[in-house]
Amino acid sequence: MESSLPSTQILDSGESAERKNEAKNYSEVMSTLPKAKGLRGNDFYLYQRFWYAPFSLEGLMSVQEHFNPQSTDIFLASFPKTGTTWLKALTFAILTRSRLSGSTTSSLLTKMPHDCVLFLEFQLAQNPGNRDSAIPLISTHVPYSCLPKSIISSSCKIIYICRDAKDSFVSLWYFVAKLQRSNNVEPLPLEEVFELFCNGIANYGPYWDHVLGYWRASLEFPEKILFLTYEEMMKDTAAHATKLAEFMGCSFTLEEEEEGEVQKIISMCSFEKLSNLEVNKNGKRRLDTSIPIQNSIYFRRGKRGDWENHLTPEMGARLDDIMEQKLKGSGLKLPR
Repeated sequence: MESSLPSTQILDSGESAERKNEAKNYSEVMSTLPKAKGLRGNDFYLYQRFWYAPFSLEGLMSVQEHFNPQSTDIFLASFPKTGTTWLKALTFAILTRSRLSGSTTSSLLTKMPHDCVLFLEFQLAQNPGNRDSAIPLISTHVPYSCLPKSIISSSCKIIYICRDAKDSFVSLWYFVAKLQRSNNVEPLPLEEVFELFCNGIANYGPYWDHVLGYWRASLEFPEKILFLTYEEMMKDTAAHATKLAEFMGCSFTLEEEEEGEVQKIISMCSFEKLSNLEVNKNGKRRLDTSIPIQNSIYFRRGKRGDWENHLTPEMGARLDDIMEQKLKGSGLKLPR
């Protein structure tokens, strides 16, 4: 999850004026939308049935209007804090492995995953050319129904990951709390944020509607949308790495499998490996903005079931009941 719209390379005066005019128009639209107190104590806006923080909504409206994908693009979609960083690392390592033939050097060793795979509604919102066209991966937290029509109507593939709502919530709260404390702002109490989350108020929420949108789309377009869960990926990462490679059109060869290429990629993308890299321990992102983010904030525990250490059994049962009710009849049952 990002914290503000990115500063991009310097634009000429004409482009700059156009961007300012767009921002003004988006602000005018936002002023007409329903709003509620968000997870950071600021206003969230209800737009096309989902809640957004201002920085996310401005970026979304921009890409809805302007973004045109390449036919080979692959979108990595997720609700915040559901396995985004890991999915980025795995897919990037799988896709770029041919570049590393005979080499042990990967961009993942010197750049954190969010800088290897850029966000649609953040980095690419103001500068669509701000990407390596040879790498077709693009990340997004945007709900399926809110994606630019240019993406939905295209042949582009989408890989979606989600996880147990309880773990997702706890990870989200810790992320927001650390981000606010790093900027000398006291975060809202966990219990208060939990109430908001249970009422569907979170950036890109409600969570259940986010999940359902991609689930139903994956049933309708199975050749275009791969639906994954964090828990199943953890249970058998090798099988999922193979599935990801096949889906992206870069299957592992028999020779690669015999030489242990799958396991090498899994090891390189493991929580233990990534979280201990210098760039992820001490590096920072978005140094050109007013709110730089420490890379370490994206690496907390990488475990399932950690919610039990932070939520009461009653809170866990409440969120389970909400998810069960919301997903009823969809054929989807998330791991607990």
